[in-house]
Amino acid sequence: MPALITWWKLDLADLAPGAHSDAVQAIGADLLGRWTEPHRSYHTTRHLVEVFWALEDLEQAGALSAREGTLGRLVGWFHDAVYDPSATGGDNEQASADLAARDLHALGLPEDDVATVRDLVVATTSHDLPDSGLAAAFHDADLWILSAPPDRYTQYTGQVREEYAAVPDEAFRSGRAAVLRPFLERDSVYATSFAREAWEERARQNLAEELRALG
Repeated sequence: MPALITWWKLDLADLAPGAHSDAVQAIGADLLGRWTEPHRSYHTTRHLVEVFWALEDLEQAGALSAREGTLGRLVGWFHDAVYDPSATGGDNEQASADLAARDLHALGLPEDDVATVRDLVVATTSHDLPDSGLAAAFHDADLWILSAPPDRYTQYTGQVREEYAAVPDEAFRSGRAAVLRPFLERDSVYATSFAREAWEERARQNLAEELRALG
């Protein structure tokens, strides 16, 4: 995925211009290796690119600034960098946040930016609705998949099932429903006005249809 690494290097040049090129390359290669681990089916570079595309849409709509969009891509790189489907709830996110803090400190990213990335990675544990800014935009970009066209949504649900292949069907259906139902029960799936206008209706249709299929 040379294009992803090029994107990574350009973003680091903006946010940490003093970072040594060897360190930027090494950390980028490590992240790419994580995103292409063989046990992943949904949490792959395709998901990462979809998050980036969603962030671009949100930036063009004025939901975040260009610099926030750049920082949001770093959140994207790290938010599923550690991914073990058998991990206890929150462990993957905390490990990913710790990795982000370690790597971004090593690259010389400003402390406020490191804290933002770390906090937003942890926030993906619960997907609570943020009020505004990059937190709201990244929340929505990460959940863009819920509003995907039907063919892509069907593919996504199959990929999630593949990642949890070790879980028996009944337990998977119950657990998956418990994850999805709260999104429909709250006032809005998404946090930004753009996502509510552009993605909300489709997301609610997808969620309702999947929940019906899960029984």
